[in-house]
Amino acid sequence: MARAASHYSFDHEHLLSIEDLSPLDISHILDLADSYAEATRAGRRPDPVLAGRTVVNLFFENSTRTMSSFEIAARRLGADVVSMPVANSSVKKGETLID
Repeated sequence: MARAASHYSFDHEHLLSIEDLSPLDISHILDLADSYAEATRAGRRPDPVLAGRTVVNLFFENSTRTMSSFEIAARRLGADVVSMPVANSSVKKGETLID
């Protein structure tokens, strides 16, 4: 897979839906994922590009493997991680996520 252009600027602060992404955004994300996978296969850790950031994962369906893989990926990139299965949250009682 081709490398994403180094001058590309991903200007989304929050990623809530793939529908918010352009084809160029998606291509850039896949190129980055490929470079991170290559680094892992070579025994290197990717740059901690999420250091000092907090990633909040919301899961509307129970999936231990998916939740774990998202947590591991974010931690490998240096993030603090909070994962919330919605089934165990106040959303189940009718509160909105904004609350």
